[in-house]
Amino acid sequence: MLKPGPIKGRGASHNPHNKFEKLSYELELDDDLLKDQTKPKTEFFHDTSKSIVAENNSPDIGFRFSANPYRGCEHGCAYCYARPSHEYLGYSAGIDFETKIFVKEKAPELLRQKLSSRGWKCELIMMSGITDCYQPIERKLQLTRGCLQVLAEFRNPVSLITKNALITRDIDVFQELAKYDCVSTCLSVTTLNEELGRKLEPRTSAPRARLKAIEELAKAGIPVAVNVAPVIPGLTDHEMPAILKAAHEAGASSAGFTPLRLPSTVQPVFVEWLEQHFPERKEKVLSHIRSLRGGLLNDANFGSRMRGQGPIAENIQQMFKIYSKRFGFDKRTWSLSTEHFRRVTDQLSLF
Repeated sequence: MLKPGPIKGRGASHNPHNKFEKLSYELELDDDLLKDQTKPKTEFFHDTSKSIVAENNSPDIGFRFSANPYRGCEHGCAYCYARPSHEYLGYSAGIDFETKIFVKEKAPELLRQKLSSRGWKCELIMMSGITDCYQPIERKLQLTRGCLQVLAEFRNPVSLITKNALITRDIDVFQELAKYDCVSTCLSVTTLNEELGRKLEPRTSAPRARLKAIEELAKAGIPVAVNVAPVIPGLTDHEMPAILKAAHEAGASSAGFTPLRLPSTVQPVFVEWLEQHFPERKEKVLSHIRSLRGGLLNDANFGSRMRGQGPIAENIQQMFKIYSKRFGFDKRTWSLSTEHFRRVTDQLSLF
């Protein structure tokens, strides 16, 4: 049975089976559904979640609480480790993840309720801990901006990481948060090769736009970092020095990196992406990933999953260490403050 080829503007080209579903179907080449799948439209659904702040207990993730107005992500990055989260909603980690977006329309209101609660003890909240809070629909809905405004009112510290230059729209709110040492931002940069970027991360901002966003945030006095992520051995790992250099020149004051992770149903999406776009490199890339992950395509163990293991992992870590030191990233740390937190009433709203 033939599968559809690459879909313009999408990272996945099919829907792998949802591991939680007993039944599945495969499309025949002449099936009308296959024709529809060649130009899938993004659909948006109401998310009726009763809370917006999620608690994380993973020991190798540097935050406890996260918030995000969206489930699923239209950015469509072929490697996105968040793809399997869509299976809990009854959908697939493939095309469904990037075309069926759930919107928490009451996100700012829910966040206000959480921060107003006497049970809330001020702590950092991470935005984009899973899907990107600045994906394309945010330009219209402004739910992330609404959440940031609430955080600014309460002076609750927040960190954000994104692949979208739309983050610069909210510089005014970041500046209010920065008065109280309550904000840090980060742009994730995978590659400086724009052609590769369009294939790998089809609906994100171009690399040059992300570097420009770093520049604008830095000039506005907002702490901004670069995250070289994911580092894909055999495909993008050689770009790390150039990415760190470009981010340094743009004004980034800190840096990090994360090797590629392929949990669960991300694997068939990424492997098919390699087959379609880089068939000549497929085996080399997969071999390097296995070397990085103890002979498998994924390592789910805490600690090693975020850094990898073996010679390739050590080479990546050493390269990051050398160039971070060269550009001064190893000397700069941030410490966000909780001492200015306050519970506010509607009458005290700043926005």
